[in-house]
Amino acid sequence: MVQQTIEQTSPAASDSTGRANSNSCQFVPAGKGPAYRSPVDQIRFLLTGEQTGGSLFMAEVSVPPGGGNPPHIHSREEETFYMQQGTLTVQVGGETLTASPGDVVCLPRGVAHCFHNSGSVDAKFLLVAAPAGLEKFFEEGFYPLADCPDPPPMTEAFLGRLLAAASKCGLEFLQPAQS
Repeated sequence: MVQQTIEQTSPAASDSTGRANSNSCQFVPAGKGPAYRSPVDQIRFLLTGEQTGGSLFMAEVSVPPGGGNPPHIHSREEETFYMQQGTLTVQVGGETLTASPGDVVCLPRGVAHCFHNSGSVDAKFLLVAAPAGLEKFFEEGFYPLADCPDPPPMTEAFLGRLLAAASKCGLEFLQPAQS
């Protein structure tokens, strides 16, 4: 991964929560952050908690038509999506939203949600999770893109991998509603 840190000359200090504030600028060239893949989407890390003093995690997400994730709850972080391409149908609480390019969806912690690409092109969005830590779920649950250039099959082994990572990261997957 090509990444640069641009340091300023002032010494490091701590913020009010005790996290390091190194006064550094993070630079990740386009397409250069670590990338991971699941059967239903792909994610490329832009900024991790290690780079932001734990304040946030930012990534680019791509979901093919028909892809998406099952209902789940985050106990540790809020998620915000900034839509760049395509359409996502987002269910949050009892509400259904349709997000298109330029739309922002902010999902509070502790509220069940899921999303589905309801369009005909890949849905692409920026994901910001605050505080950081959600990146550990993707690192442990998904496959590195370099090792898995094509979407992997949805297998019991993969589901086990996801559930193990979720339990460590404060994620709870819910049973889909029966129709």
